[in-house]
Amino acid sequence: MSYAPIYLASASPRRSQLLAQIGVAHEVCPAGLDEERLPGEPPRVYVERLARDKARAAGRALAGRTARPVLAADTAVVLGDEIFGKPADEADCVRMLMALGGRTHEVMTGVALLAGEALLADVSVSRVSFRPVDEDECRRYWASGEPRGKAGGYAVQGLAAVFVERLEGSFSGVMGLPLFETAQLLRSAGIATWQAPR
Repeated sequence: MSYAPIYLASASPRRSQLLAQIGVAHEVCPAGLDEERLPGEPPRVYVERLARDKARAAGRALAGRTARPVLAADTAVVLGDEIFGKPADEADCVRMLMALGGRTHEVMTGVALLAGEALLADVSVSRVSFRPVDEDECRRYWASGEPRGKAGGYAVQGLAAVFVERLEGSFSGVMGLPLFETAQLLRSAGIATWQAPR
């Protein structure tokens, strides 16, 4: 098993915290990428493609500097066939939260690992049910600052936990990095997560 740090192709502090949670040493190397959805692209294919593309882009940016693996992820909140990205402003956030209120949506997170010539990927799909929400609480939630930069306009690990009636699947996947799938990819590339004392 290798204990050398990997690269995390994400500026998300949540993803970095989640990787640290499972004992994976890493350095942050964000990958700038056009995240536009292709015409007719299914949401599951979209998040996996973006995760793969981010890993490749970071790998190219690091070319010649290291042979360390690169981990990337992409998360989308999906209601029907609509993908809810990061809210552009208060009105956009309110629109998203009102649409999600009283309904069940999916959170899909693609994760990809570039290790040498191999590019491994997986997708975590979770189902999240919101209780009904009203416009005033959506505006108050926006005012908290928490929804900014979050897919779907909410952070399940924060104040928005009061909206969540039920979650089926991966809590860490809804946060932005599914730890089960991530650990499986790392293990397949010979990279250790936490180790029990011997």
